[in-house]
Amino acid sequence: MVKSSSYRVMKGNGLFFPILGFASIIAFIYLSFGDLLSVNYKNEISLSFVERNGSNFVVDGRLFYINGWNSYWFMDHAVYDHTRPRIRAMLQAASKMGLTVCRTWAFNDGDYNALQISPGQFDERVFKALDYVIAEAREVGIRLLLSLVNNLDAYGGKTRYVKWAWSEGVGLSSSNDSFFYDPSIRIYFKNYVKTILTRKNTITGLQYRDDPTIFGWELINEPRCMTDPSGDTLQEWIEEMSTFIKQIDNKHLLTVGLEGFYGRKSPKRKTVNPEFWAADMGVDFIRNSAPSFIDFASVHIYPDQWFKKKSLEGKLKFVADWMHSHIEDGEKALKKPVMFTEFGLSNLNKGFDPSQRDEFYKIVFDVIYESAEKKGAGAGSFAWQFLVEGMDEFNDDFGMVPWKRASTYNIITGHTCRLAKIHGEVTPVTGNMKNICNGRW
Repeated sequence: MVKSSSYRVMKGNGLFFPILGFASIIAFIYLSFGDLLSVNYKNEISLSFVERNGSNFVVDGRLFYINGWNSYWFMDHAVYDHTRPRIRAMLQAASKMGLTVCRTWAFNDGDYNALQISPGQFDERVFKALDYVIAEAREVGIRLLLSLVNNLDAYGGKTRYVKWAWSEGVGLSSSNDSFFYDPSIRIYFKNYVKTILTRKNTITGLQYRDDPTIFGWELINEPRCMTDPSGDTLQEWIEEMSTFIKQIDNKHLLTVGLEGFYGRKSPKRKTVNPEFWAADMGVDFIRNSAPSFIDFASVHIYPDQWFKKKSLEGKLKFVADWMHSHIEDGEKALKKPVMFTEFGLSNLNKGFDPSQRDEFYKIVFDVIYESAEKKGAGAGSFAWQFLVEGMDEFNDDFGMVPWKRASTYNIITGHTCRLAKIHGEVTPVTGNMKNICNGRW
C-alpha cells in the first residue's frame, strides 16, 4: 500500500514551523501531561528483552500482548530543538494510554535530514537524533520496533540504494528490485545494518544491540519484488539478511515487514488475498516468515486501499477474515507470533465518518483480544499512525491525534485494559495502568 501523503517531507518545511503550532504543542504538553513531566526520568525504568516462546512473546516469563502504534516521524523530528518536544509528548501520551511498543523508522537514506548520506557515510547530527528517540522511549518505558529500510521511495528507500550503485558504476540494473539481488547493494545494506546495530548511544552509553528498549528489528517496510513473481529473489534476500543480523545481534527479535499477501503457490491466494494482483507481488506470507532467524511474522491491514468496490461492511468482514487467517498460519504453519504492524482506514473514503474508524479499530482489537484469551499467536496490533497537535503537514488520511476524539481514545485504552487483565500484564509505568483501567477491571 503506497501511503504517499503519509511520508511527506517538504525540504523547506523541516526547518521552520508556524509559531502557533509549536506553542500549541507546549500548551498541550503542559495541560495534558503535567503530572508526567514532574517525573524524574533519569531514574530509568528497568526493561528486559522481549523473547519468543513458540507462538507467544514473553517478558520475564510472562505473556506479552501488544497494543502499539506507528509514529514513523520520530527521528526526523528529533533533529531540531524546536520539534524535539513532539517525541516526548507522543511517548508520554502513549504511556498514559497504556501503549507498550512504537514502530518507527531507523532509516533515512539520502533524503532531507538523511541519516545515511551516501553508502557508509552518516550524519552524526541525525544519528544523535535517533539516540535521543531511543533514550526517551527508555525513560518512559516504551519499546521500539525499528524498521531498517523502505520498499517505497519515501526517505530514500531501496530506490536510493539502486541509484547509489548506478551512479558509482557498480550497479547491475537500474530496476528498483535490483536492491534485492545486486551484490554491491547487498554490501551497502549490510554495512548500514552493522553500523546501526553496533551504534553506541551517546545518551545511554549502550550499543543498540544491547538495549532492551528496542523491541526488535524490521528488515524492510512493505517489501515487494514484482520483477520476480515466483518470490525466489526476495526469499533469498530475507534468508541472507536475517542470518547476517542474527550474527551481530542475537538478543533482539526480527521480522520481515510484510503486508501479508499470499504468493502464487499458496492455496490461500484465491480465498484470502484481497484481490488477484496480490499473488504477483513477489512475496508469500508463510514462505517469507518461515526462515529460522525470523522470530515473528508481520501483516498490514488496509482494506480501503486494497478494495475499490467493496462496501464498508464487506471491507470490515475482510479485516476479521484476514486477521484470523494469518493468526491460524502463526499457530499451525509457522509456530511463531503474528503482529499486525500497520492498520488504518482512510478519511478520504466517500461518506467517511470517524465512527467508521472506531468500528474498524474495534474489529482489529477484538481479534487480538480473542487471540490473547486463548494464548494464541495473534500477538499485537499497531495503528497507523499517531501524532501530536500541530503536525498537520506530517499527517495523512489515516493518522490522528488519538486523544482528540473521546470514543476513539476509550476504544484504545479499553483494549489496553482488556489485554492487561487477561494475563496480569502491566505496562512498565504501573501507576499509569491503574489510572487507565480504574473501573474497567
